Amino acid sequence: MNNVEIKGEINQIKGRQEQKEASRTGDRLKCIEGKEKELAGRLQKELGKDEENVLKAMDEAEEE
Repeated sequence: MNNVEIKGEINQIKGRQEQKEASRTGDRLKCIEGKEKELAGRLQKELGKDEENVLKAMDEAEEE
């Protein structure tokens, strides 16, 4: 596992934690943000790209 994959795993964990906290407080927006962070972590791990590039690609795909 290289550095980017490890950071991707960390982002997945952070995203899941955000979702859990949001579900306890009922904050739907925070839950969506957590899902986005988890997805970015998964993509980061699979593609081997840094978080900035993954988020940029996600934004570009969202605009289409």
